[in-house]
Amino acid sequence: MNEDNVIEVESLTKRFGKFTAVDAVSFAVRRGEIFGFLGPNGAGKSTTIRMLCGLLGSSAGTARVGGFDINREPEQVRQQLGYMSQRFSLYKDLTATENLTFFGGMYGLDGAPLKERAAAVVALTGLGGVEKQLAGTLSGALQQRLALACAILHEPAILFLDEPTSGVDPIARRMFWALIHDLSGRGVTVLVTTHFMDEAEFCSRIGFINAGRLIALDSPAALKRGAVAEELFEADPRTLHGAADKAAAIEGVAACAYFGTRLHLFCRPGAFTEETLAAALAAHGVVVREVKRVAPTLEDVFVRLAQKKD
Repeated sequence: MNEDNVIEVESLTKRFGKFTAVDAVSFAVRRGEIFGFLGPNGAGKSTTIRMLCGLLGSSAGTARVGGFDINREPEQVRQQLGYMSQRFSLYKDLTATENLTFFGGMYGLDGAPLKERAAAVVALTGLGGVEKQLAGTLSGALQQRLALACAILHEPAILFLDEPTSGVDPIARRMFWALIHDLSGRGVTVLVTTHFMDEAEFCSRIGFINAGRLIALDSPAALKRGAVAEELFEADPRTLHGAADKAAAIEGVAACAYFGTRLHLFCRPGAFTEETLAAALAAHGVVVREVKRVAPTLEDVFVRLAQKKD
């Protein structure tokens, strides 16, 4: 195992009967890196994470997490980790402090060390003042911070975050990501799944999984530069209804997707100018106010890669 890598995945595969949920996935995550793991629902993200947590054995291939083999040493793997799930999984009828005490005991902390660590994570996550409140009465953002505090109470070297900001407002999401970057700066390795493309921009690198296969792996900037092979145009149609289907039928248009109230058209390189594309759209019944060439966003990359699963 490369000493710079905290997670190394090699041809990791998981089958359930005849169904292959994860298909020969390989990647590595460096110490202190924020690694985004993206993909549509059902792509294999959760199954991969369950294997990396030592909760599920692989059908083929292997992975080493914190230097331990997930198949041969699952207990040692779990001792290296902190995990925060998408759904709030703490005890709502316990106070914030009682939740920290309970999870500290689960991690083997007690007495003065537990009090010191609890005080440290309360300060880090900004929970000061709500320690005596029942977890179930906290706002979504504070519940999220409490869940993170419990996950890092034992000072794990590796942190798995499964869609940690689902259901909270944009300001709370930004504050949460500031905490993630703080942890990364302290040397904690973070693997995070998210459906928010603005959050994915905060990751050092992104692995994109679809239909069980890892189909892209690079930094957000590099993915936006190179993951979309086609030229991208944005059209502003007068009527949205049916516009995408009509546009997709145009020769030279490889794919089309709605982007808010506009259309993003992935076109064969050199097939169109703005003027000729507008004319082709009009000929197919899509009258537009404007057509312009645009640079792909990370959301465009996500959509295009998902469309290419076949």
